[in-house]
Amino acid sequence: MQANPMDDTAAPKAYARAQVKEVMSARSFIEHIADHGGHNRGQVKGVISDACICLVEQLLEGKKVMLDELGSFWLTLTSEGAESTKAFTAKNIKAVNILFTPGKDFENLLSRAEFNPVASRAAQMATLKAEKAGETIVDLAAAKAGNSSSDDESPSPDTGDSGSENGSGDSGTGSNPL
Repeated sequence: MQANPMDDTAAPKAYARAQVKEVMSARSFIEHIADHGGHNRGQVKGVISDACICLVEQLLEGKKVMLDELGSFWLTLTSEGAESTKAFTAKNIKAVNILFTPGKDFENLLSRAEFNPVASRAAQMATLKAEKAGETIVDLAAAKAGNSSSDDESPSPDTGDSGSENGSGDSGTGSNPL
């Protein structure tokens, strides 16, 4: 249950949030690609490495790079304004951002995904902590409120949360946990 950040008087609602089931290393991803395509892992790694180097090179040359089914990449800039164009210098530029628009292989993921409800990260950690301590009762309200008495167990980082439109709730996508 999450409050609506746009309306603090609205009653909390349940929202979906994707949870990362597993972090796949580059090595594992390369092995997966090699296994699917019958390619040598070293060749796959080399091509991916070269593609990254070349992508950065082309973006910095001011090109938009379209990689068919993968999608398109291009750069935008974040800058501080200046009083005039004459006063504007490279020092006003604060960040170079890479934008990505997904290609056809990433369309209609909703129709291809399976959703599986799972306990929140806080509930999972509280259960694990209780199990390790030999306890048979878990205080979910305290866990969700963040009142953990032990710092030896910390949840994995929320690296894969995409959230709902307002970024709240717990759920998952694909065959990943919700």
